[in-house]
Amino acid sequence: MTTTYDPYHPRYLVESDLREEFERVFDLCHGCRLCFNLCPSFPSMFDAIDAHDGDVGAMTVAEQDKVVDECYQCKLCYVKCPYVPPHEWDLDFPRLMMRAHAVRHAKAGRPVVERLADQFLGRTDLLGTVSSAAAPVVNAITGTTGSLPRRIMQETVGIHAERVLPPYARERFSTWFRRRRSAGVESPRAEVSVFPTCFVEYMAPEIAEDLVAVYEHNSIACSLPAGTRCCGAPWLHGGDVARFERVARKNVAALASEVRAGRDVVVSQPTCAYVIKKDYPIYAPGVDADLVAEHTFDACEYLVNEHRREGGGLDTHFPGEVPGTVVYHLACHMRAQNIGFKGRDLLALTGAKVSLVERCSGIDGTWGYRSENYELARKVARPLAREMTAAAADAVCGDCHLANTAIRQETGLRASHPLQLLARAYGIAVGSRR
Repeated sequence: MTTTYDPYHPRYLVESDLREEFERVFDLCHGCRLCFNLCPSFPSMFDAIDAHDGDVGAMTVAEQDKVVDECYQCKLCYVKCPYVPPHEWDLDFPRLMMRAHAVRHAKAGRPVVERLADQFLGRTDLLGTVSSAAAPVVNAITGTTGSLPRRIMQETVGIHAERVLPPYARERFSTWFRRRRSAGVESPRAEVSVFPTCFVEYMAPEIAEDLVAVYEHNSIACSLPAGTRCCGAPWLHGGDVARFERVARKNVAALASEVRAGRDVVVSQPTCAYVIKKDYPIYAPGVDADLVAEHTFDACEYLVNEHRREGGGLDTHFPGEVPGTVVYHLACHMRAQNIGFKGRDLLALTGAKVSLVERCSGIDGTWGYRSENYELARKVARPLAREMTAAAADAVCGDCHLANTAIRQETGLRASHPLQLLARAYGIAVGSRR
């Protein structure tokens, strides 16, 4: 048995070795049970072990695989676990699950729909380029849940027909950024490079447009890195380590150039920020990956840090639209970064009363899109829906665009990014004028 989370270890893809590691880790989890109320993986694991009278070694392959299938990589067990590295028990449950997906991906004979789903969900830049160029047509085809085109999608690429998908924008963020008429910042206090992410680049450019407006309003100059792509999370979560490594190395090279030019990297989407900070140094190891990770910040995190920095401070005059109450969803991958509640702290500067909801949306990357996970994902999202609705706030917001889409499906409420609300409060919103 080899305890390793290193994707380049010679035994990383050895299934028998993985199964033995399952037994070791599951036994530790069984003895602790601190994560009993997190993702469905843990109740399934504990139920299986209890059914075998506490004998972890008696779990079947199918029971082990169910634990893997029900993990949606929220990462919260890592935050909660008392045995993570450098503890001698060296327990990293999310990375063990990613190892399991990598082993599964490397095996021959995987179902065709599963392989097609991996390809469909992984090629975000190709899909985004094509779909944004024909956004009205694509949105009309994919925007009606349960329709014939959506049922065909479910049968061919495994995306559930009833899952609400975020629409594509007619204009990409990078196109807007390059054509915009802006005097920029004459004497910037700092410079940042905006990593667009596939969600913002192709689906929600208004988030990054308002990000730029807010940053420049506070004398922070913004640039757009050349040569970046989707962060690669769909490939990683699907177990395609080789493709993820290629994407990671290209992005690391592009972003390292930005950092060496004196610009920190800001990211508006939690999953993408997590991947750059935590996964790139593991899957694309080297000086550049470490440098990029050290200088990458969530977009709200960066602003709050700047506000609290000695000699810093953001503009706290808000002549625009300020909601009296805001309910703020703290997405799983924001919590997993362990940086606090930066979106909430930023919105509190406006004078709004901000309440916090820390529930999972059931999306978590691409997991909640897949047809086999749809019913369970909706079940996971119910507590979130209840709390968001019960808040009865004037405004709804969250950092994660996919989670915001799930909030809309579950509650009918439209959630904005915190930076969009901040831009409106300043009276400088760009994206909201779309």
